[in-house]
Amino acid sequence: MEKAEEYIRKEVHRLYWDLDENCARTTLCILSSLTGIGIDEQTLIAASGMHGAGGYGAQCGLFEGALMFLAIIADSKGYEDIPGLSRRFAGEYESAFGALRCSELRPGGFSDDDPPHRCEDLTCRSIYFVYEFIVRVFS
Repeated sequence: MEKAEEYIRKEVHRLYWDLDENCARTTLCILSSLTGIGIDEQTLIAASGMHGAGGYGAQCGLFEGALMFLAIIADSKGYEDIPGLSRRFAGEYESAFGALRCSELRPGGFSDDDPPHRCEDLTCRSIYFVYEFIVRVFS
């Protein structure tokens, strides 16, 4: 596989522009591909409303998708303290990105005339951050 950063950039663009996926589903799909850990269809369906609670601006789908994936990979590896892992990740994510809420992370916030996929760059950086976290914790 090509370098993780380049792969993430290409896949984010493809999933956003060709398939119009949201940030949570995009995060789950790319992390699944990078790690070889499968994602159930029900999980992807559940993630369909997790882009700031359907655009409401609540907890960011990038963060939510990452939390979901961390629990999935942790379980697959027999890691027992998923709440502790989630808490640790939340602290590191907030330190790196400054917030966990979509309304605070989204460049320029929200408006009725937002261009599509405004968070593409943030998505790439976020997924790479999660991937590095996974490598640190599970390698």
